[in-house]
Amino acid sequence: MARIFVSSIINAPAAKVWDRVRDFNGLPRWHPRIRDSRIEDALPADKVGCIRNFNLQNGDNIREQLLGLSDYDMFCSYSMLEGPMPLSDYIATLRFTPVTDGARCFAEWSAEFDCDPSNESELVAGIATDVFQGGFDSLKRHFGG
Repeated sequence: MARIFVSSIINAPAAKVWDRVRDFNGLPRWHPRIRDSRIEDALPADKVGCIRNFNLQNGDNIREQLLGLSDYDMFCSYSMLEGPMPLSDYIATLRFTPVTDGARCFAEWSAEFDCDPSNESELVAGIATDVFQGGFDSLKRHFGG
C-alpha cells in the first residue's frame, strides 16, 4: 500500500482556512488544478456519502465520495471512486490544526492507496506535489504567506 503525507504551515487561523476549504464541492474556489465541480444527486456538500464529480484543468474527470467531515476537528476524509490514475482503494484526509503560537495553522493532507509497484513512486510524487502541495501553496497565496 502506498502512503503520502504532506504538511505545511499556513499564515491564517485554522478556522478561516477551514471555512475556505470545508465545502466538499468547493475545490475550484481554492485549488488551481480544478476547473469545475458538482455534487451528484443534488445532495448537500457536507452530507457524508455525497459524491463530488469534478474536472481537472486538463479535462480529466474524477469522482470522490465524502467519508467523514468534522467542523470541530476541521478535517474531511474521502475516497476516490473513479479517476485517470492507475490506482485503487484511495482514501485521503485533509486536516487543519491551530498553531497556538500566532494566527497560523498546521495543514496536513494524507492518502493511502493500492497500485502496481512499478507506478508507486511516480503516483506518490505526483499526488504529493501537484495535488497536496499545490493546494497548500494556493491557500498560502490566498492568505498571504
